[in-house]
This record gives sequence, structure tokens and C-alpha cells, in this order.
Amino acid sequence: MLLLDDTLITPAVSDTVASAAEKTAEASQSYWDLAVQGGWIMIVLAVLSVLAIYIFIDKYLAMRKASKNQDGFMQNIKNYIKEGKIDQAIDNCRSNNSPISRMIEKGIQRIGRPLNDVNTAIENVGKQEIAKLEKGLALLATIAGGAPMIGFFGTVTGMVQSFSSMAAAGNALEITDLAGGIETALVTTVGGLFVGIIAYFAYNILVAKVNNLVNDLESKTTEFMDVLNEPV
Repeated sequence: MLLLDDTLITPAVSDTVASAAEKTAEASQSYWDLAVQGGWIMIVLAVLSVLAIYIFIDKYLAMRKASKNQDGFMQNIKNYIKEGKIDQAIDNCRSNNSPISRMIEKGIQRIGRPLNDVNTAIENVGKQEIAKLEKGLALLATIAGGAPMIGFFGTVTGMVQSFSSMAAAGNALEITDLAGGIETALVTTVGGLFVGIIAYFAYNILVAKVNNLVNDLESKTTEFMDVLNEPV
């Protein structure tokens, strides 16, 4: 009985797996066909999506590295300054190689000048570091806003095609005459919204990380200035 059951069950399982694989292949093929139906606008949207993903990954990794906490960095700087070991403090900053360390290094190099000059020098370096990290965010925001508009442009183009087919067919109009243009309109709309949503969320995630980094830089700057303000 067991052998009989196995012989009955195995073909049934094989048929189920084959059927599922066939449906998956058909679904992937249909998605590709839909993308092709969108025409050249889908190519533009595909390029924009790749560009948005690249900017997000590149900036996310850069910001993650920039905001990485260096255990004991500020404490070492404080100790070096109190002991008068300015060269060692500068070397520590250079070996750290982060936006915070470059800001502190500039401040250490200005020790001996008025505190306002030191603070200004640190802030200038901070602005440059933030500008580097924000580079590309404007393009990401443009993609977030522009991709849906490009999709809607495809929508209008598809509807124009449908109405042109309707006018050309006259009384012999069939639903298939309209299907192509309507499908193009819907596909480009979905494509534009999809790319726009991805870019929108990516942009806001990066902006939030930049704001957190700015707060951290300001905190470290205040901490450094407090060291210089301490009585000898």
C-alpha cells in the first residue's frame, strides 16, 4: 500500500511543481511584455530608477561611515590638548579620517587665535563636509518629483494613441483598437509612480541621516570649544 501511495503521490507533486513553475514563468514574461508595451518612456524610467538606487546606496554608505562613532576620539583629543601635545592631537585626527576629525583638526590648528576665529574655522570645514554628503540629493529629489510626471506624459501619449485609433476605425471600431494605447497609458503611469515612490523614500531617509550627522557635528564642535574655554 505504501509503495502504491508513493507512486500516486509522486506524480501529483511533480505536476504541482511543474504547474507552479510554469505560472511563475508566465508571470515574469507578462511583466516584461507590459514593460515593453510602455515604449521608450519605460526605458527613461528604468534609467532613472537605476540612478536613484545608485545615489541612495552610495550616499547611505558614505553617511554611515561619516556618522560612525569613534570610541574615545574626543577624550583623546581633550587629553592631548590639556597636556599640550598638539602634534599628537593632529595626528590622531588624521588617522581617524572622518568629517568630525577633520573639523577638530582645523580647530586644533587654530589654537592660540581668538575663540571666534577657531569656531568659524571649524564651522567652515563642517559646511564643506555636509556639502559633500548632500551632493546628489538634489538629483534624487528631482527623480522623485519628475518620474511620476514622465509617467503621466506616457499616460497622455497612450490616450492620444487610443483616440487616434478610434478616429481611424470609425464605425468599425473594436476594443482591440483601443487596448494598445490604454495599456501604454496605464503601464507608464504605474512605472512613473513606482520610480517616484522609491526615490521619494530614499531621499527622505538620506535627509534624515544628514540632519542627524549635522547634530552630531554641532555637538562635537561644542564639546571641543568647551575644552578650549576651560581655565588652564
